[in-house]
Amino acid sequence: MHKERTVYIIGHKNPDTDSICSAIAYAELKNRLKEGNFAAKRAGEINNETKFVLEYFDVTDPGFLGHVGTQVRDITIKSTPSISRELSLKKAWNTMRDLGDATMPVVQDGKLEGIISVKDIATANMDVYETHILAMSHTKYTNILDTIDGKMIIGDEGEIVTKGKILIGAANPDLLESYIEEGDIVITGNRFESQLCCIEMKAGCIVVCMGAPVSKTIQKLAVENNCKIISTPHDTYMTARLMSQSTPVGYFMRKEGLIAFHKDDFISDIKSVLSKIRHRDFPVLDQDGNYCGMLSRRSLLDMEKKKIILVDHNEKTQAVDGIDEAEIIEIIDHHRLGSLETAMPVYFRNQPVGCTATIIYGMYRENGVEIEPKVAGLLCSAILSDTLMFRSPTCTQKDREAAEAVAKIAGIEIQEYAEKMFRAGSSLGDKAPQEIFYQDFKKFSGSGLTFGVGQISSLDQEELSQLRAKIALYMESIKGSCDVLFFLLTNILTESSELVFVGDKAKDIVDAAFCGTAEENWIYLPGMVSRKKQFVPKILNGIQQVL
Repeated sequence: MHKERTVYIIGHKNPDTDSICSAIAYAELKNRLKEGNFAAKRAGEINNETKFVLEYFDVTDPGFLGHVGTQVRDITIKSTPSISRELSLKKAWNTMRDLGDATMPVVQDGKLEGIISVKDIATANMDVYETHILAMSHTKYTNILDTIDGKMIIGDEGEIVTKGKILIGAANPDLLESYIEEGDIVITGNRFESQLCCIEMKAGCIVVCMGAPVSKTIQKLAVENNCKIISTPHDTYMTARLMSQSTPVGYFMRKEGLIAFHKDDFISDIKSVLSKIRHRDFPVLDQDGNYCGMLSRRSLLDMEKKKIILVDHNEKTQAVDGIDEAEIIEIIDHHRLGSLETAMPVYFRNQPVGCTATIIYGMYRENGVEIEPKVAGLLCSAILSDTLMFRSPTCTQKDREAAEAVAKIAGIEIQEYAEKMFRAGSSLGDKAPQEIFYQDFKKFSGSGLTFGVGQISSLDQEELSQLRAKIALYMESIKGSCDVLFFLLTNILTESSELVFVGDKAKDIVDAAFCGTAEENWIYLPGMVSRKKQFVPKILNGIQQVL
C-alpha cells in the first residue's frame, strides 16, 4: 500500500512562540479532522521563551526542518535486490533478465561494493579472451557447477580456482601432453586415455561432458593426484561456452568512481550529475552508508514535491530554505501580504489579529473540535507572547477573548503565567549577541531596499540597556547581509523600545520615519512595542521619503 505523504506545517525562520505553538496546534487540528498526515516542524532554533512554554506543558519539540526542497527520499526508490560479489555472471544475467533491470548493486554487509550492468556482462563475454580467467578471478567451484549444471564426482566443491587455464582436451593423448599444464581445467569426453593423460600432467580439474560415466580407476587416480572431476550433461561446445560465465561478478563489477546518492540529497543538487551521466539507475544509500535501493532517471518524472503549510508568515525572505521547490497548500497568517508566490491556488487565511494562534483557536471552534489542555496552553502562550500580554497595539478583542478561553482550558492564570513566561524569555545573560539578534529576526523589502528587523522583549530595563552596545557592535559586523538592519530592545513593562540601526541611510530613514533626530546608531521610541503594526509600516514610509 502506498504510504501517505506527510504534510509539514512550519513557521518562519528564527521562530518565536507563536510560530512554534501555532504549527503544533494546527497539526493537531488537521490530524484530528483526519484530512491526512500532518507534522509540525520548525525552521530555526527555539528561543528561551518557547522552551519554557514547551516544557511547562510537556510538549515535544516539533523538530528541525531546515530545507523543504525535494530530496531523493521523496522519490520512488526501486527496491532492486542486491547481489553478492561471489555470484556468477550467469546468475547475475538471469536475475537482471527476470527483474527487467539493466544494473545491479553488489553489496557486502549492507555496504555498496560495486555495480554490475548488462553492458559489463556483455563485455566480459565478448571482449575477454583470457583462458586463465577462472584463476584470475578466483572462481569458486560451486559457481562452475551451478553454471554448467555439473556434479562434483571427485574433490571439494567449496574450493577456489587459483591457477591454470581452460582448455578442451580434443586432441590425442600424445598431443595433449604438450599443452596441459599443472592446475589446468580440461574439458573432455568419455575417453579413458585423455582423462588419464590429464591426471598424469597434474591437471587441476577434469570436466567430463555428456554425463559420461567415469571409471573407478580414473576416480582413484584423481583422488591420489589431487585432481577434481566434474560431470556435466552438456556437450563440449556448450560447456566451454558456459565455463567463463561462472566467474564472479566481483571481478568485472565497476568499483572505481561509483556515483551513488544519499536519501537526504536534494534533487536540485544532483540534477547536474543526472544530466551528465546517462546511467538508467543509480544506487541510493541511507545516512549510515547502507544500500537501500536504486534511483531511476524515469522516477524523476513522477517526482512529488514536499507539501507545506505556512503559519505566521507569508514573506519569501522569512520562509524556510527551499520553499520554491516545495508545494505550498495553505497559509495561515496575521501579517501584511508579502512577496510569496504559489504555482497553484492555495487556502490562504489572513486575519487582522494580534496572533496566528487566535486564528487557529477560531478554526478549532469552527470545526467543532475540542481543544486539549496542552494545546490550549500553547495557544494561550502564543497570544500572550505576540500581544505582550495584551499591551501591543496589534492586540484585538478577539485575541483577548481567545486567550481567556484557552487559559481556562489549560488551567492557568494569565497574569501569573505570563510573567513567568516573559522572565524565562528575557533571561539573556548566557546568550551571545548573535543568538539574541537572530532569536526573533525577519527580513522585509520595500522600494527596492531589503531590511532586517530583530526584536527582543524583556521585563528588565537594566539588562536591555547593557545589551544595546553589544548588539550594535554585532550588527556592524553583519551589516552586509541586508541594506539596512534594525533591532528593537522592547521593555514590556514601560511599553517602549530602544532601536539600534546600521547601514547606509539607516539614520536618514529612522529620522524620516519617526520625525526626530536619532543618535549615531540608536533612538528611544516610547510606545513602540509592535514590529508588525507600528515599526515596519513607519520604516516603509521612511524609506519612501529618503529614496
